[in-house]
Amino acid sequence: MSTDKMFGEYGGQFVPESLMPAIEELTDAYERYVLDNEDGFMDEFRRRIEDFGGRPLPLQHAESLSERYDTEVYLKREDLLHGGAHKLNNALGQVLLAKYMGKERIVAETGAGQHGTATAMAAAHLDMPCEVYMGETDIRRQRPNVFRMKINGAEITPVTTGRGTLKEAISETMRDWATTVETTHYVIGSVVGPAPFPRMVRDFQSVISEEAREQVQEKAGRLPDAVLACAGGGSNTMGTFHHFVGDDEVGLYAVEAGGSSLSVDEAEGVAPNSASLSTGGEGVLHGARTKLLQDSHGQIMESHSVSAGLDYAGVGPELAHLVDEDRVDAVNVDDDAALEAFHRLSQDEGVIPALETAHAFGYLEEHHDDLGDLVVVNVSGRGDKDLETVLEETEKRDLDVAPDMSVLRDAAGGGGM
Repeated sequence: MSTDKMFGEYGGQFVPESLMPAIEELTDAYERYVLDNEDGFMDEFRRRIEDFGGRPLPLQHAESLSERYDTEVYLKREDLLHGGAHKLNNALGQVLLAKYMGKERIVAETGAGQHGTATAMAAAHLDMPCEVYMGETDIRRQRPNVFRMKINGAEITPVTTGRGTLKEAISETMRDWATTVETTHYVIGSVVGPAPFPRMVRDFQSVISEEAREQVQEKAGRLPDAVLACAGGGSNTMGTFHHFVGDDEVGLYAVEAGGSSLSVDEAEGVAPNSASLSTGGEGVLHGARTKLLQDSHGQIMESHSVSAGLDYAGVGPELAHLVDEDRVDAVNVDDDAALEAFHRLSQDEGVIPALETAHAFGYLEEHHDDLGDLVVVNVSGRGDKDLETVLEETEKRDLDVAPDMSVLRDAAGGGGM
C-alpha cells in the first residue's frame, strides 16, 4: 500500500512547521502499525471492531425498493455499527493507534455529531480522555449526539467563529493539536487533512467495501453495476468505493449535497450547497490541496446543506483525484430530494437513514434507470440524530411522502414543533 503524500495533483502536507514533527510521527506510526501490522496492531483493531463494533455488518436486499425501481437494490447497513454510523471504523482505529503511539489525550472535530460520538465511545472503550470541538450551529441541530458524547465522558467545546459548522470545528481542533502535539492525537473524522490522514482514514473505513464486495457476490453471484454513497468530506464514500475502484465495470457515484441551488452568489459569501466536487475549484483547505467551494478571489465560501454531516466546503483529495480521472461520478441532489428520500426509505424499508445517507437514496430515486440492474447503496448512518431537523424542515415544505405531523402540533398546543 502506498504512503505517497499526493493523489495526482491533490493532497500534500500544507501545515505550519510546528505540526510537521507530529505529522512525521504519525506517518511513521501509520506505516509501522497499520500497513506493516507491527505488534499485531491490525489484528487487535479487527478483533475490537468485531467485538465492540459488531462487524461484519449485513448487506440487505431491499425488497420494496427493488420492486419500485425494477432494479436489484442492496443496502450496506453501516447504520447497524455500534454508535449508529460508519464513523466508528475510523475512530476506533485512530484511538487505538494513539494508544500504541503512547499519546495521553484525544481531540476530535464533529459536524453531525456521529464522528464525535464514535470518538467519544472509542476513547471511553480504550480509557483515553477526549475533547470534541463542535460548531455552535451544529450543537443546536444535533443535540442528541451532544448528549451521547457527554454520556461517554467527552468534553464538548463549542466553536463560535464563522457559521459555527464543521469547517470551523476542524480549524479549532487543529489549533489545539498544534499546541499539544507531544501528548495529543487528533482523530480527523474524514479523508481530509494533511497526509497521511486521507489514506489512513480510508484504510480504516475500507472494511465497508471489503465486506460489501464479498457479500454481493455471495448473494447476487456477481459484482454490482453501481455503488452509491453520500459524499461530504468523503470517509464513507472512500470506504464504500475502495475495494471496487479496480473493478472498471462497477460505476461509483459520490452523491453530494446540492442544497437549495448549485448557483452561487459571491456577494453573499455563502454557497447554497456543499457540492465541492460538482461546483468547486482547486485550493488548499485544512492541510491538503483538494476541490473546495471558493469565490473568484480564492476565498473559501461557507457551505450549506440540510444535513450537518455534509455541510463542509471541501472534500477528500483522493476522491477529488478519482473524479478527475473519471473513475468516480460526482453527482448531487437537493435538500428536498434528500428529505423525501429520508421518509421514503423509512416507510418502504423500515430503515430510518441519516440525512447524509438520504442524499444517496434521493439520487437512486431520480436516476435508477441509468444505474443498471444491480445497485449497492451504503446506509452510512441511522437517522435518530436527524429526527428533530427532519420534522422541522418537513413542516416548511410540501413533500409528497411526508407523514401527517398534526398529532405533534396538537400535543404542543398548536404552537408548532
